[in-house]
Amino acid sequence: MAFKVCRNLRWLTVLTAITARNPCTAAKLIGHDARELFYEDRHYHEHCFRCFRCDRSLADEPFTSQDDALLCNDCYCNEFSSKCVACDKIVMPGTRKLEYAGSTWHEGCFICHSCEEPIGSKSFIPDKDEHYCVPCYEEKFAPRCTRCKKALAKGGVTYRDEPWHKECFVCASCKTQLAGQHFTSRDDSPYCLKCFGSLYAKKCEACSKPITGFGGGKYISFEDRQWHQPCFTCSQCSISLVGAGFFPDGDRILCRECHSNL
Repeated sequence: MAFKVCRNLRWLTVLTAITARNPCTAAKLIGHDARELFYEDRHYHEHCFRCFRCDRSLADEPFTSQDDALLCNDCYCNEFSSKCVACDKIVMPGTRKLEYAGSTWHEGCFICHSCEEPIGSKSFIPDKDEHYCVPCYEEKFAPRCTRCKKALAKGGVTYRDEPWHKECFVCASCKTQLAGQHFTSRDDSPYCLKCFGSLYAKKCEACSKPITGFGGGKYISFEDRQWHQPCFTCSQCSISLVGAGFFPDGDRILCRECHSNL
């Protein structure tokens, strides 16, 4: 968040004329023996050069003008300068301030709601009417990774309604990151398909490879045995038995024709 610096009220040069006889803005001539003050093509008696609001003499004071009216420093600040929403005091011209969502703070008044340290030009996170430095916000509000227990500032993965860092959500066996990958679980632990197949999947009776059922793969189950669908063929003639009648013959399965030829 960038800071802005209020414009300074200027000390403006006051000239003294001894011989001039110019009209004062009060419409009276300035005598030879009077001190004449000059500002922006206008002439003043010294006692006429005063603040429009409080009537303070501006002959030796910093001042500015607003719509042709002369204002002392205090009156200008009271009328036109912003007030700090934290301390309700005026943010004086020339001091550093922070503006956010239409409000203004002194630099030292814009503090973290939790640690109460000035936020300054560091990043912060608003929460309703409160403001937090990033470390305090993460400590107070950010969800925590199920594995490492550290805050998730952004992103992450949700598994079983629990948050995880992407780098923490890994296969329980080979530790490969699972974010964006197909995976399954056993006993509440996530596994990549390769590890799950190797560790827990049943093996095809024909090819001995794992039967996972993932990726649209179909399989045949008969009694306590399973086959990949393409592997479910007659043990003798190799014709597919998917959707057809078959006969068990010990460890073999046979089509009707092969079985009738026995």
